[in-house]
Amino acid sequence: MNRNTKLCYTYAPLLFILITFSALNTAAQTTIQIETKSNALVLQADAKGNLGTIYFGKKLSSPAEYNLIPSVYKQSDDYTGVLSSAYTPSGSRNLFEPAISVTHADGNNSLDLQYVSHKVEKIADDVSQTSVLLKDPAYNFEVILYYKTYFADDIVEQWSVIKHKEKGNVLLNKFASANLYLRAGSYYLKQYYGDWAKEMRSEETKITHGIKTLDSKLGTRANLFQPSVFMISLDRPATEDEGTVLYGALEYSGNFRTDIELDNLDNLKIISGMNNFASAYTLKPGEVFTTPAFLYTLSSTGKGNASRNMHNWARNYKILDGKGQRLTLLNNWEATYFDFNESKLFELLKDTKKLGVDMFLLDDGWFANKYPRNGDVAGLGDWEENRTKLPNGISSLVKEAKDNGVKFGIWIEPEMINPKSNLYEKHPDWVVKQPARKEYYFRNQLVLDLTNSKVQDFVFGVVDDLFTKNPDLAYLKWDCNAVIYNAYSATIGNQNHFYIEYMRGLYKVLERIRAKYPDVPMMLCSGGGGRVDYAALKYFTEFWPSDNTDPLERIFIQWENSYFYPSITSSNHVTDWGKQSIKFRTDVAMMGKLGFDIVIGHLKDNDLKYVQDAVKTYNAIKPVIWQGDQYRLADPRENSVASMSYVNTDKTKALMFNYLVSNRYDEGSKFPIKLKGLDKAKKYSIKELNVYPGTNSSIDSSKSYTGDFLMTVGFNPVVNSGRTSVVLQIEENK
Repeated sequence: MNRNTKLCYTYAPLLFILITFSALNTAAQTTIQIETKSNALVLQADAKGNLGTIYFGKKLSSPAEYNLIPSVYKQSDDYTGVLSSAYTPSGSRNLFEPAISVTHADGNNSLDLQYVSHKVEKIADDVSQTSVLLKDPAYNFEVILYYKTYFADDIVEQWSVIKHKEKGNVLLNKFASANLYLRAGSYYLKQYYGDWAKEMRSEETKITHGIKTLDSKLGTRANLFQPSVFMISLDRPATEDEGTVLYGALEYSGNFRTDIELDNLDNLKIISGMNNFASAYTLKPGEVFTTPAFLYTLSSTGKGNASRNMHNWARNYKILDGKGQRLTLLNNWEATYFDFNESKLFELLKDTKKLGVDMFLLDDGWFANKYPRNGDVAGLGDWEENRTKLPNGISSLVKEAKDNGVKFGIWIEPEMINPKSNLYEKHPDWVVKQPARKEYYFRNQLVLDLTNSKVQDFVFGVVDDLFTKNPDLAYLKWDCNAVIYNAYSATIGNQNHFYIEYMRGLYKVLERIRAKYPDVPMMLCSGGGGRVDYAALKYFTEFWPSDNTDPLERIFIQWENSYFYPSITSSNHVTDWGKQSIKFRTDVAMMGKLGFDIVIGHLKDNDLKYVQDAVKTYNAIKPVIWQGDQYRLADPRENSVASMSYVNTDKTKALMFNYLVSNRYDEGSKFPIKLKGLDKAKKYSIKELNVYPGTNSSIDSSKSYTGDFLMTVGFNPVVNSGRTSVVLQIEENK
């Protein structure tokens, strides 16, 4: 580039005006508009076939004006097609982080992808799919970029399909799903980190020049230390109702990688996909490599709108039975741990009926005989009923549950194995481990090798046998507690394929299970929230956010998850963790799919009456919690009170959950909390729910308020040290 050439760009508030790389007025250019209700992603190919992103932001009323967006370069060829490439290749003209990097069959490391054609398909009334074909002019190598739009929800799923017909294998060194660009004066990243019992801790920082990478190399439980979800705000950190923010999430349950690069011209590039760590993929001629979908939504009116976009999309299109029902339950884990027998479980089944929930869930410890599962050191892999604990098998429990008018569910961890197990002795080659290295255990266990088709058959068989023998079995809790150490498969020849083939194997098993048992509810558990993503939630009805069930901690964990996942997917149990009252614990658990993990026989009379009444109340209001629009009203990180609400579609009913999260002196809801999502013109009455037996509510339910008043002035739920948890129903006056 001539030093006298000026690099010029324009910036407009609230719009993302991106650099383009070609003369925009040439007759040969092709413009591709990918639109949702509020937003547009506009691609453009120049006369030479260079495809780039020229715009990503609020949709313009006049589509022709996308062609008026100015170019950052003035006919200079030195960097043409580099900075805003729609899918950035490496080894040719790109000087920044690539989305794709390959080694061709002849050993050449360069790649150039040029536009060939595109097409738009209407999949449903609200769903369209745009595909863009790119080819390398020097090699018989192509990439198809897919953009699937959900118009009303402002959601885009983006992925790539890679294939070639070269005279030999091509090595894929990097293979992202999406390559996005944002343009603003500054950028702020909200990311998440954590560990067991500390899931979804958040931090927000200003993005500086260079690359920030969010990734996982754990193989399984990929979200344990860092989940793949994130937010990026433009110009300033977005609030619930103000600011421009992008939500991103990779729909993949294994190793992921998101590169966020701020370049020298202040363009922000986001590249996300499977992690290429130890995973260079050898692609054969004619073989098709499909990347997982990268999911994103853009909101110009804050984080709340973005999360409601995600929730609506998830319930309508992604999660299993997103518009359906869920089972309330009583779990035995914290009541018995591994120490139980048939008679103890029969008593717990009676407690299930007494409590009023739908189902009893039998957790870990019910299986294995040669090496009984009396702790977490033995038995995993040996999925026959333990004859000492259950002499009459699972079927007797299923029958007893039916006789008590409740359903029966069971815990499994079929991907894992204890070295102290009969399965390990018979099939040591089924285990993920290095042949010449000492075994290294996570929670006293190893991972089964799902790249092996025999292991896939075995894992499917664990589930199939349970349902074949017990057709009335109503629920599965699928756990996954170990990460992958010493990654190696005795089955596959190319160990670089291991992490990818493991996930392919897992998805094959889940596909088989859902083909045969499409309607059985299943909880996605991974020692807590170690595996939560929208690829897995195609097969599971709900997930377990954390093993940490302290209700105060759960307020924060559930709060952060609520940005990305609807409440119908969140399994929340009342346990004995924490120092709060049974009312506080139950109220917190009601903000999702309610369950209990307590000893019913140990409850005081008023506590028992409270939870029984709370279950009845929950059954009446759960449609609003599960399907309503969610609004975060008071952030627990910024206030002494946390407040969350749910509003049904026709705005006739809302629920407001309020909690004291600070025990410092004289803390509480000293001022009204403004509600959201109501109808300004409607009149509402407010009633307190879940009032503890023997106490009276201070809320006057005879008063009437307009939606305008409740959203402009607000309402004080009167949360304080004497009323630490308050649940309100806001209902239209009839």
